Amino acid sequence: MTHPAEATNGVTAFRIILPGLALTSGLAALAVIIQRTSGLSALSPLMLAMVLGMAVRNLVGVGPAATLGIKFSLRRILRLSIMLLGFQLTYTQIVDMGLVGFAAAAGILVVTFVFIKWIGRLLGVAPALAELIAAGTAVCGASAVIATNTVTRGSDEDIAYAIACVTVFGSIAMLALPLLAPLLGIEGTTFGWWAGASIHEVAQVTAATFQGGLEATQSGTVAKLSRVVLLAPLILVLAALARRRGHAAGTGAPPMPWFVFGFLAVVAMNSVWPVTGATKDVIVTVTTLLLTISLAAMGLETDTRKLGALGWRALALGAIGSIFISGLAYAALGAI
Repeated sequence: MTHPAEATNGVTAFRIILPGLALTSGLAALAVIIQRTSGLSALSPLMLAMVLGMAVRNLVGVGPAATLGIKFSLRRILRLSIMLLGFQLTYTQIVDMGLVGFAAAAGILVVTFVFIKWIGRLLGVAPALAELIAAGTAVCGASAVIATNTVTRGSDEDIAYAIACVTVFGSIAMLALPLLAPLLGIEGTTFGWWAGASIHEVAQVTAATFQGGLEATQSGTVAKLSRVVLLAPLILVLAALARRRGHAAGTGAPPMPWFVFGFLAVVAMNSVWPVTGATKDVIVTVTTLLLTISLAAMGLETDTRKLGALGWRALALGAIGSIFISGLAYAALGAI
């Protein structure tokens, strides 16, 4: 039985976060409306929400009453949405792709991540920003950036810049790969795997592979989702390394990202009792909306003056990383 004092505290806490939560939710809804009415299915509502949030923050300003609700959206809602991503995956999908195909996708992810981190050091990009760009490029775009930052601890400007990079260059890849495929003699499931193993966002992969037919779309989706499921072990590894560095330096180490275990648990549950049909459609819609709310909050905390100070090097890093993963995935086609 709930104690009256606990209920009162809960109502008070909700009232405190309500203004900021209403703001982030309103911006997310507006982003979804713009995306759907534009007729551009590949246009990401996540990116739109972040841009809208940045516009409000830098043109209008955000009052102190909204602060806690914005932070709630950026942390609690984000973690919940990442766990819900697990309903879009089953381990059977990975098995269907085959051990070689999955191993190739995993290898591409790891090599790309390490390569971008290394190039980032050569270019003089801040380690946190380079790590976020690496995660977004190697794994799954904006979702990977904001999930990885739970252990990377980059600034709001780092996160916004990384999301912008992977969105822009992922969109370029989405347009370029279908044009390059006929010139390279790639079609069907082979083209789908190439796109799924290299393009950044799930929506971008779907838009690119749709032009190659049903087999290309199915192959691309499975290859892409295999990268998504690898987000969990990547974050756990990064968390372990960060905690080791933090303890060695005597500084505060990032907390264990427990939501990652929730994500893996949801994938396991969905593998045993798959969610299908209308129920899955609802969950996918809710997940996208929650991620969009989180990105609106990110935009509301981003100062564009600081964003501009990050310079051209990070942009160059995003471009190099996108070209590298596309080339590496193409080179791996002979092995799958």
